[in-house]
Amino acid sequence: MLDICLLGTGGTLPLVNRWLTSLMVRYQGHGVLIDCGEGTQIAAQRAGMSLKPVDKILITHLHADHISGLPGLLLTMGNMGRTEDLSIIGPVGTERVVTALRSIAPNLPFEIRVSELETPEETMYFLDCDILAFQVQHGVPCYGYSFTLPRKGKFDAQRARELGVPMEFWGRLQKKGETIEHEGKVYTPDMVLGPARRGLKLTYCTDTRPVPAIATAAAGSDLFICEGMYGEDEMLPKAKENRHMLFSEAARLAADAGGVKELWLTHFSPSLPNPKSFREVARAIFPNTQIPRDGWVKTLRFEEN
Repeated sequence: MLDICLLGTGGTLPLVNRWLTSLMVRYQGHGVLIDCGEGTQIAAQRAGMSLKPVDKILITHLHADHISGLPGLLLTMGNMGRTEDLSIIGPVGTERVVTALRSIAPNLPFEIRVSELETPEETMYFLDCDILAFQVQHGVPCYGYSFTLPRKGKFDAQRARELGVPMEFWGRLQKKGETIEHEGKVYTPDMVLGPARRGLKLTYCTDTRPVPAIATAAAGSDLFICEGMYGEDEMLPKAKENRHMLFSEAARLAADAGGVKELWLTHFSPSLPNPKSFREVARAIFPNTQIPRDGWVKTLRFEEN
């Protein structure tokens, strides 16, 4: 399963009742943080999310409302006694910006490894998850991220017997995925497992105009978290000018992607004090659209067969 917490839902600047957009994804005791705007460490504390398990920080782009909280967050991690290495990944320029921000967060008790995304699509790995970084359309290089957690097939005892797999190896083949050589024969996990089952998928993107790459990446997502900067369709000229999205445009992406189960909108404009008042605009296009508040949580679980 994947545990998800949308720490903040605001865009551009924090409000007294709305932190800047940031997302925590946790799996098997480890965590990935997407974006780190001003006050992210406070939003995490309010949501009851520990920063200690965070192994990776993924940056969508290098605007202040998505990265200016990094020094405070790093200092918080250091004060919590963190010693494990931390990976920070983002578009070209991330290393330069992180180095500059580190000038006010020096002497940390852990190493920081920065990697930069240079192509329209790149795949990374987080434990058993594949993380796809896909380029979107903003005023600066910007990426969305899609997490896919595959699921192995069910154990098939009958198939294992038919193929003559010794029972003593069943557990190692099924649970550990080992390949075993024994008495001149090779036994592989597919010999004891049925076909792969439906896994889990989470897609996140913000600060972009609607582009086909988003719908492609979001296809089949259990949860699609997407920017909804403006609720009114009359704001389209401003959305185009600033390369942001309307509620209706995000909903159309979710509908066009195919197989999306649920849409959460985020990155609300400071000029939008009550995003819920425009919820039905999105639901008319994609019915299972939610307008989350800061600290919303959800656990994605494998479907029962």
